[in-house]
Amino acid sequence: MPNKIDLSYTRYLDPAGQPTQPLPAWASDFALLTRLYRQMQLTRLFDLKTVALQRTGRIGTYAPCLGQEAIGVALGSLMQPEDVLVPYYRDTGLQLLRGVRMEEILLYWGGDERGSAYADPGAAEDFPLCVPIATQALHACGVASAFKIRGQHRVAVTTCGDGATSKGDFLEALNVAGAWQLPVVFVVNNNQWAISVPRRIQCGAPTLAQKAIGAGFAGEQVDGNDVVAVYERFGQALERARHGKGPVLLECLSYRLGDHTTADDATRYRPAEEVKQAWQEEPIKRLQAYLVAQGQWDETREQALIADCQAQLQAAVLAYEAIGQQPAESAMDYVYAQWPAALADQRELLQARAARQLSGGSRHD
Repeated sequence: MPNKIDLSYTRYLDPAGQPTQPLPAWASDFALLTRLYRQMQLTRLFDLKTVALQRTGRIGTYAPCLGQEAIGVALGSLMQPEDVLVPYYRDTGLQLLRGVRMEEILLYWGGDERGSAYADPGAAEDFPLCVPIATQALHACGVASAFKIRGQHRVAVTTCGDGATSKGDFLEALNVAGAWQLPVVFVVNNNQWAISVPRRIQCGAPTLAQKAIGAGFAGEQVDGNDVVAVYERFGQALERARHGKGPVLLECLSYRLGDHTTADDATRYRPAEEVKQAWQEEPIKRLQAYLVAQGQWDETREQALIADCQAQLQAAVLAYEAIGQQPAESAMDYVYAQWPAALADQRELLQARAARQLSGGSRHD
C-alpha cells in the first residue's frame, strides 16, 4: 500500500458537537446555522416519508440520503442561482435548496418525467438526476466549458458517490477539467459503500481526493457529517472555480445509514456494529448538540420544527397524488423529433387504450 498523500482534512465539530478548532467567522451567525439545521431536518423527514411511500407502492424505487444530509444542505445553501447543478441520485437535500419542489421529486421517483421539468427558475438549468454511474461528471465538464468559452463567472457543480470515482467517466472528467482548468467542483459523497462493496476494497488509493492530483488540480477531504466543515470548504472551492483558478475535488466522508436504495437490504452485507457506530457520528445530532450548547436550540423549537416539516410533507404528497397520470402516448413524445410513419400504429394503439381508461381521477385511480 503506498503512503497516504498529505491532503488537507477539515473538521470543526466532533461527533458530540464539540468544536475541535475555532469555527469560521461566518459560523457566529446563529441564524444561518439554525437555517442549516432546519433544512437538514426537513431533508431527513422528507427522506423517511418518501421511503414510506415506496413501501406502500405509491412511488417507485428511491435512493435515501439518510445520514448524508449535511453535504446536500451545505452545497445547496452556497450555490448561486446562475450556477448549474449536475447531480446524481442521492441529492434530495441539495435539490430542495435549488428550488426543486417536493412534489417534483416525488414525481421523478414515481416514474414520471414531469418531475424533471422544474418550475422554479432557479433550478431551470440544473440537470435531472443521473442514475448511470459517473456519466454526470463529464456532463458537468461540458457545462463548465461553455461557461469558460462565454467568459461567465459561473460554476458547474457535480456530485457522485465513492463507487463512481472508480469509473472511467469520472477519471476522464477529472483529466479534462484539469487540462482545461474548468470552473467545476466535483463533490464526492464517500458514504463508505458502493451498493454492497465497501470503500476499502473498491479502490486501492488511500484517499479518493488524491485522484485530483493526477489531473493537476486540488483535492481535499472534509468531514461530511460536519455541516460547518462542508460549508466552509465548499464555499472556498466555489470561489476558486468562479474566479478562474480551476477545479476542485471535495471528498466528503460520511456514512450511508440506510439501504443503497429501497430495492436493497443492507443488513445482508453490512455489520450491525458498524452501522451502530455510524449513528453516533451522524450530522443532525451533531449540529443540534452544538446549537443546544450555545443556547440557540431547545425541545420546544424542535417540536415546532418537526410539526412544520410534517405539514409541508403532507401538502407535497397531496399535490403529487393530485397531479394525475400523463397520457400513455407521452412515453413516445421525446423519442423522435418527428414521429416515423412506420410507428404511427403503435402511437394510435396507446391513444386508443388511454381513451378507454377513466379520466379525471388521481394518479393512483
